Amino acid sequence: MENIKILLSQNIRRFGMVIALVGIAVLFEILTKGILITPLNVTNIIMQNSYIIILAIGMTLVIIVGEIDLSVGSVAAFIGAVAGALLVTFDLPVYLAIILCLLAGVIIGAWQGFWVAYVQIPAFIVTLAGMLIFRGLTLVILQGQTIAPFPEEFRSISSAFLPNFIDGGEIQLTSILMGVIFSILLIILEIRRRNQNLKYDLETLPFPLFVAKILAIILIINAFTYTLALYAGIPYILLILVLLILGYSYFMNNTIFGRHMYAVGGNINAARLSGIKTRKMKFMVFVNMGVLAAFSGLVFAGRLNAATPQAGTLFELDAIAAAVIGGASLAGGVGSVVGAVIGALVMGILNNGMSLMGIGIDWQQAIKGLVLLGAVAFDILSKKRRG
Repeated sequence: MENIKILLSQNIRRFGMVIALVGIAVLFEILTKGILITPLNVTNIIMQNSYIIILAIGMTLVIIVGEIDLSVGSVAAFIGAVAGALLVTFDLPVYLAIILCLLAGVIIGAWQGFWVAYVQIPAFIVTLAGMLIFRGLTLVILQGQTIAPFPEEFRSISSAFLPNFIDGGEIQLTSILMGVIFSILLIILEIRRRNQNLKYDLETLPFPLFVAKILAIILIINAFTYTLALYAGIPYILLILVLLILGYSYFMNNTIFGRHMYAVGGNINAARLSGIKTRKMKFMVFVNMGVLAAFSGLVFAGRLNAATPQAGTLFELDAIAAAVIGGASLAGGVGSVVGAVIGALVMGILNNGMSLMGIGIDWQQAIKGLVLLGAVAFDILSKKRRG
């Protein structure tokens, strides 16, 4: 019992958000009379929030180094417009257009990172200017018109599903098999990590709690993949999101560059004195944000099957809210990729649940604002209690 109390006290923010996510899902499942967690709606939640999750991952890294990016919604809209021009107007090959759009994201990120990192203009001002610049360029490219439709190959990124290689009738057995494979890989990784912690006398969960944790995660994974299997299976975009989450989590937790990012956000002067190239770190974070904003714009355009002048509106606020709700501190030095994903899902389920209930967009915005305020207040109060 004492071990459980210690575990909860040391991870109160993380467990708090997971509990909030589960609680919100259960609440809306009841209020919508079982519609929220139907296979079709679960698939819709994934697809509807994929571009926000992508932005939230990048925004978390930006916030960790103590900066902010207000331009990501406009950048996503701009890249969507560029993709529309390349694919529909000029009829370029899909893969070439995607590569050019991602390169444009690199250039945009490098442009903003230069002003923030090397000229040392506050990121708020630089990215606010970027918000206006790229929204204006979006309107210039589209001329107030909507470009559509996109080629099927492009739309498949955000709307197609993994083929069912195993005949299971109405159940997509390939999805269930993917869940089992992922569970086995997770068990291997967790055992290896635990053995490594024991080898170096690092803090480790007691074995009963470790087993309970693994069983709970495996149950969630396989229940999730089974739910998807009842509809159309695993969307391609979900596989991409899993790769992004795993890749960025490993990068932040297991590489020197990732640790340096936390150091820069925690105390930039100490980081500079210890030999960390703080300007380069901030520059690279904005380049990364530019790429992810570009990719998010491609996913959104593919999902919508159109490039529109209104695309990307308030995406930056959703991304910041997801990162903060997931545990990132606007003061810098604190945050995690998994937390950002949980925060994005909290916002996504709120949006979806309220829409299913017929709640207007006005009340939806107000409720989301209260949730964001409550999450930050919870974070501050928990830190004071620990301090």
